[in-house]
Amino acid sequence: MKTYTETVGNKLNNLLEKTYDAEKGYKKAAENTDHTYLKSYFEKKAQQRYDFGHELKSEIKSFGQEIDKGDSITSKAHRAWMDVKAMFASDNEEAMLEEAIRGEKASLEEYSEVLQESTLPPSTQRVLENQKASIETALKTVTKLEDIH
Repeated sequence: MKTYTETVGNKLNNLLEKTYDAEKGYKKAAENTDHTYLKSYFEKKAQQRYDFGHELKSEIKSFGQEIDKGDSITSKAHRAWMDVKAMFASDNEEAMLEEAIRGEKASLEEYSEVLQESTLPPSTQRVLENQKASIETALKTVTKLEDIH
């Protein structure tokens, strides 16, 4: 059986923080649009990331690691950027979709990096692979939305 290291715990905590950052970003995007479908889409993505966070927390705890609580500086800047874009962009839905695409691509990179860890327990591997697959689907969807928007 593979061993769960503090390094894995740290990587998962970093992923957890970015997952909650994405949740907050999607909530902010939902607040900044009057477009019914986009509002619903962003709200669903926020809920999905909330659920991802709880899965990650359970996984971290199940291996006796501490859960870091925090809000990254990068995410605060990202949400501030979304606020500015929403205020000044002539087509703010387009700007939010572009930012969602950027965020999903960054998430996929993060997941890929953590999945390369050779000491991931099978349960952690499954959780991360499932979440990554959902993010890949979301990226395809949001890219289509941007194309037709």
